[in-house]
Amino acid sequence: MAVGNTITDSLADSIPTMIASARIVREFAGVMPNLVDRQRLDENTGTVWNEVAMAQLNAQSVTESTELDNPQQMSDTLFSITPTVIGVHTVITDRVALRISANAYAQTGSLAQNAIERKKDVDGLTVLDGATTVLGSDATLTSGVISAGAYQITSNTTEPAPASAPINAVHHGFCLKDIDDELIGPGVIGFGVTGRANAVADNTAGAPLTSGLAADAYQNRYRGTIGGARIFEDGNIPIVATTLAKGGVFSQMAIVLVEGRSPYVETKRLPELGGGATALYHYDEYAYGERSSGNWLYEIQADATAPTS
Repeated sequence: MAVGNTITDSLADSIPTMIASARIVREFAGVMPNLVDRQRLDENTGTVWNEVAMAQLNAQSVTESTELDNPQQMSDTLFSITPTVIGVHTVITDRVALRISANAYAQTGSLAQNAIERKKDVDGLTVLDGATTVLGSDATLTSGVISAGAYQITSNTTEPAPASAPINAVHHGFCLKDIDDELIGPGVIGFGVTGRANAVADNTAGAPLTSGLAADAYQNRYRGTIGGARIFEDGNIPIVATTLAKGGVFSQMAIVLVEGRSPYVETKRLPELGGGATALYHYDEYAYGERSSGNWLYEIQADATAPTS
């Protein structure tokens, strides 16, 4: 018989392990679905979303002696997108449902929805990777590359993008860090600088970082506009060949996201499995397509080495 005070170690086998909280492993909330032209394929309208592009006509000068007898023939080009179904399948046995922590069980639906939203974002990023024209390389991302793409979108002679549609630039955060460094400028050290976009070292000790692009980039990460393109970070962009990331700059009208049936969940009882179980099927229906191919979307490649300073 032991002698002494009874402490937690004395009755360790009698103290149950309780799950006080459960969390989902965090992942990047994708941006692509909200930066494109979203269209809905309504019920009873078939399985394909269709749009026609009407070709340009030419006008000519007419004088008092001119007989206008040069009819311009109209023509169109069909653009079609067929939404497809994606899904997540999970099976939870009744034994698990009865024994698992309520905190953990409550997260199961969110896990499946996160998987669907991640795929929806990655599928949009795949459109960027398939652009006709590639700008940049495996070198440091610069604002000039983004600006060049934005100007090609608005000023190309084939079909400039609608002026009313926003232009978006999406890239990996490791690449956008180089934009921050460019805006802050060489020689900038801590807060002993002035806030000019092309700042140089300020010899006045303790000079405040003033307002402007440099201050914004230094304090908050720059997420404004470059050459008219709004800047967005997407951590779902894969880094390939060790350090290469592929983002893009595009008119919002360049990429069409056609959505069919809204996300939904089906359940199925499996009484024969392990004393009973429930299968859950999470579904979504959508597809992306590129409008005015080669004119409104440009892939941007850049070095995505993890920053260290």
